[in-house]
Amino acid sequence: MSSRRRFFSTVFTITAGNTLSKYAFALPSKSNIKLRFAIASDGHYGEAKTQFENNFREMVEWINLEKENRGVDFTMINGDIIHNNPDFLTPAKVALDKLSMPYYVSRGNHDHIPEPTWLDTWKMGSNHAFEIDDIGFITLSTTDESGKYICPDLEWTHKHLTLFTDKKHVFVFMHITPVKWTDNANPCSEIVEMFNNQKNLRAIFNGHDHDQDHIKDNDGKPYFFDAHLGGSWGTDYRGFRIVEVMNNGTVITYQLNPSSGMKINTDTLKG
Repeated sequence: MSSRRRFFSTVFTITAGNTLSKYAFALPSKSNIKLRFAIASDGHYGEAKTQFENNFREMVEWINLEKENRGVDFTMINGDIIHNNPDFLTPAKVALDKLSMPYYVSRGNHDHIPEPTWLDTWKMGSNHAFEIDDIGFITLSTTDESGKYICPDLEWTHKHLTLFTDKKHVFVFMHITPVKWTDNANPCSEIVEMFNNQKNLRAIFNGHDHDQDHIKDNDGKPYFFDAHLGGSWGTDYRGFRIVEVMNNGTVITYQLNPSSGMKINTDTLKG
């Protein structure tokens, strides 16, 4: 067994392919949860020949139900909120404002919105960071306003990773994955190396690849995908990902197909 594989097996407990009922699979007691958040991406509000209004309405209802049942502290909408046309930005925001918890956004390659408008609309830049107790969150832009793929701003990223050095956990959200393991990836070796050197970086969350809904590993750093909220292609279901940070430092994440009440997979990152 290679050293990389040994490291991977000691860090993660993988139970991929578990498709038990969403209401039947075992989870730790709710009282053990420190923080719980949802991630959905690729809504493509305004894409022709898709039911984008209904897709947003249903996703908001599903995540709000999670809030009522087990709790959701915030939701991340990880890019491609709209489909190219800036006119769809306002109605997409109106739809997302129906979420019953705080939410954050990242910019995707179909979000053709200039930075001043993005900031004015969402009250956060395309690069932004926030913290909740001893957990730091970093959101990185992976495109410019025209939709051209770009690597994240190295100086800005390094600064904020450094600011979070003493945090128990750090999580990164970025629409396009920086490792060339999918057809639509944008390789960014310098940012990957930076991630690998950040010991408390627990996971990177990507959207963009609608047909990806599980985990990929790069030298012990897990990258998670969440399929798609909308759009015209991808997995045969529309879903979202839940992340639970437990009081003991363990992180549990699982992908849901809410329309069928099925859990697609589960991964546990040991504390």
